[in-house]
Amino acid sequence: MKEEKIVPSIQSSLRHNILNMPKEIYKASGIVINGRRLKSFVFTTDLAIIRNCDADAVFAVYPFTPQQAISDAIIKCSYIPVFCGVGGGTTKGVRTLTLAKDVEAQGAMGVVLNAPVSNDNLFAVAKVIDIPVIITVTSKDTNIQERLDFGASIINVACAQETPEVVAHIREHFPDIPIIASGGKTGRSVKRTIDAGANAITYTPPSTAELFKSLMEKYREDD
Repeated sequence: MKEEKIVPSIQSSLRHNILNMPKEIYKASGIVINGRRLKSFVFTTDLAIIRNCDADAVFAVYPFTPQQAISDAIIKCSYIPVFCGVGGGTTKGVRTLTLAKDVEAQGAMGVVLNAPVSNDNLFAVAKVIDIPVIITVTSKDTNIQERLDFGASIINVACAQETPEVVAHIREHFPDIPIIASGGKTGRSVKRTIDAGANAITYTPPSTAELFKSLMEKYREDD
């Protein structure tokens, strides 16, 4: 039986209480982008969490119209790669092109487009930037080949509880394409998604309020 190597771990006295990604994510193959292997994507725009987690990259997508000031702040404050949402739903057309060019100039490693984006809009974005374009998939019926033909570099599967099934369906027909997928809240659900064929996992962390709750309880006990 092969012995597992011990991985040295260094932590500072004040920054030891970081948010850890589920350990099951390390079983994923990862996606190598410009020489860097990424397995875990923390799905947040909270700078406190971004600065205090062990994720490989940031998935900065949020439910408002993307703004350059927000992406700029996240990229500047993050010491891990950032993938920025540039619209595709309410925000579309020329504005998505402008946003994509701006976040590339700010230092983003990739852009994320929402599922409703048209193929023409996807194609235009892919043509104006030199970083990967991630297209979000929310339905098993999505025409994956079309999305790839129009410039998508990576597929991001976000189908709630059906995510593993959709990942498996895509992987069956496209054995080599990079797939990021939402892994759910538990190690078991993360493992299931990886086993289905996901190369990397997006993990939605608890809110800062939830994380602070246990710390406040400890403070009260020590008071």
